[in-house]
Amino acid sequence: MDKYIIVTTLCDKEKIANKIIDTLLEKRLVAGSQVIKVNSKYCWNNKLEECSEYKLEFRTKESKFTEIENEIKKIHNYEVAEISSFEIKNASKEFLYWIDENIK
Repeated sequence: MDKYIIVTTLCDKEKIANKIIDTLLEKRLVAGSQVIKVNSKYCWNNKLEECSEYKLEFRTKESKFTEIENEIKKIHNYEVAEISSFEIKNASKEFLYWIDENIK
């Protein structure tokens, strides 16, 4: 059975965030998205970095992950972009039905 998941990625430019969101929605790979402005700290090239980023979350199904990952990589400007997912558990049947109806 295909699992329901939330795919996440982060990017530093609003224009790129919107392009990723629009592409995934237009291709019906995801049912919906959320954008959250976050402050990030991380290690990069042996240095501690800090920046403002846009965290994107997408509701979809596990079978779509590879397609979503490929589309994000085509648009993303990071050398190493986080593209990860986690399973949705204990969701209402109406919510899961909405996901089913809005992805192809």
